[in-house]
Amino acid sequence: MAKNLMIQGTMSNAGKSIITAGILRVLKQDGYNAAPFKSQNMALNSYITADGLEMGRAQVMQAEAAGIAPCVEMNPILLKPTSDVGSQVIVNGTPLKNMPAKEYFQYKKKLIPDILKAYDTLDRKYDVIVLEGAGSPAEINLKKDDIVNMGMAELVDAPVLLVGDIDRGGVFAQLVGTIMLLEEKERRRVKGLVMNKFRGDRKILEPGIKQLYDICPIPVAGVIPYVRLDIEDEDSLASRLETSDSDVSGEKLDIVVIRLPHISNFTDFNALERLPEVNLRYVDKAEQIGNPNLIILPGSKNTINDLKWLRKNGIEAQIIKCARQEIPVFGICGGYQMLGNVIDDSCNAETGEVIPGIGLLPVTTTFTLSKHRTRARGIICSQSGMWEMLGKKKCAGYEIHMGESTVGEGQAHAFAKIYNTVDGTEYMDGCVCGNVAGTYLHGIFDEKEFCDSFINMLGKRCGIAIHGGSDMSFEEYKQREYDKLADAIRENMDMKYIYEIMGL
Repeated sequence: MAKNLMIQGTMSNAGKSIITAGILRVLKQDGYNAAPFKSQNMALNSYITADGLEMGRAQVMQAEAAGIAPCVEMNPILLKPTSDVGSQVIVNGTPLKNMPAKEYFQYKKKLIPDILKAYDTLDRKYDVIVLEGAGSPAEINLKKDDIVNMGMAELVDAPVLLVGDIDRGGVFAQLVGTIMLLEEKERRRVKGLVMNKFRGDRKILEPGIKQLYDICPIPVAGVIPYVRLDIEDEDSLASRLETSDSDVSGEKLDIVVIRLPHISNFTDFNALERLPEVNLRYVDKAEQIGNPNLIILPGSKNTINDLKWLRKNGIEAQIIKCARQEIPVFGICGGYQMLGNVIDDSCNAETGEVIPGIGLLPVTTTFTLSKHRTRARGIICSQSGMWEMLGKKKCAGYEIHMGESTVGEGQAHAFAKIYNTVDGTEYMDGCVCGNVAGTYLHGIFDEKEFCDSFINMLGKRCGIAIHGGSDMSFEEYKQREYDKLADAIRENMDMKYIYEIMGL
C-alpha cells in the first residue's frame, strides 16, 4: 500500500498543482516511485495517453515531474466546460455526456467507485501518491457531496497540506478562515500550512507565523518564494494568457495567438514561448492583432460559439485582412476547423447549426458525436511557397476532436501524413492553401525538429535572425525546470516533517 499526502488550497490558483509537482520531483530525486492523483479536474487543457484516453494536463505535468508515464488513473474524472453552466464529463478517459452543473452535482457521488478503482490501481504500483484537491475545501455549499477535497482525503485516509497564496494578500485570513470552516475531523487532517508565492524578507513574516500558530495550532511547513519557472499552468487563470503587448523592436518574431473564450490546450504554445527569438502574445480584441509575423487560431471546446465570437467582435475580419496581406495564419484543431468553408453540426454535438467558416481553407468539417482521441506521429508533406522548409520534417502530438474535415479539390493539399500510434492506421492530416495552414495535431511544436524548422521558416520570411533554433529539446527544457522547482521546495519546505507525516 502506498503512502500518501494531499495538497489542498485556500482558493483556485493558490499553487496546488505546482506544489504537488515539486514534492513529486523531490520524491523522485530521493529514490521513491511516486505518482500524482486528482480525482476530479476541471480544465480545457487535456492530453491523450498512449492508450488513447483523455486526462487533464496538470496531472501529465506532475507525472513528468515524477519521472513516470501519465495514465488516466491519475485523473479519473475530467470536466471540460462547454459553457458557464455545463461541462463535458469524461470518466476514465472516455466522454460520458454533457451535463449542466446542477445535474453533475447530483450525479457525481455515483462516480466514487470509479475514483477508488483508479486510486487502487496506483496504490498497488507506487510507493507514494501525492493527491491534489480542487478549489477550496471550505466551499460550504459543496461539501456535502465532496469527492475531490476533504471527501477524497477521508476516502483514502490522507494527511493534508493547506496552501495559501500570499502574493494576492490576506494569506493569514485565507488559512485561518479555511480551517475555521472545516469540520473538526477535517481540521485534524490538516498537518501543515504552506504560504506560496512569497516576495520579501522571511524575517518580517516570522511574527505573523507565530501569531498564526497561536490562533490555529498547525505548523507552517513551508514558505515558498515567488520563483520564476516555466512550468505548465493548469487553466485559463494562467498569467501567460494576459500578454498582449507587441514587440516594437522588430528584433523578434511577433506571434499572435487568438484568446478564444473557450480556448483549449493553450499549452500547445509553451514550446514557442521559451524561444529567445519569439514574442508570443494572446489577444482577444481585433485592434490588438496589429501586423504580426504569424497568427495562430488555437483549439476550442466550443468551436461554433467561439467562431461566432470572432465574427461579432471583428477578429474574423482582421484575420482575413492579414491573410490577404500575406501574413501566415495557422490553425490547430478547432482553429483549423474555423478556417474552413463550412462547419456542419447537424448531429447536435455543440449547437446543431450549419454555419460558414472563415473561408481561408477549402475545408468542410462535419461534427460527430464520437470523439477522436489518439496519439500520432508523422511527416510533414512536401510543401511549396512559404511552407516549403517544413517539408519532410518529423511531427508528433495528439488529437482530440469531435469532427472530421474534408479538403476540397484544387490548390490545397494535406499538411502531414500521420501514423496513429494507438491503432496503427495511416491518414492525411490538415490542409495548406497559400499562406494559410491547419492541423489537428496538438503539441506539434513540442517536437524539436518541427519547431526549429517552423521558426527558421518565419525568420527567413521576415528577415529576422534565428540563431540555430533551440539549444535543447522541449523535454530537456521541462526537466530542467522541474529540477529548479525541486530546489525551491527543498530549500523552503520542511521536507523532514513532510516525510514524517507521510510515514516515510
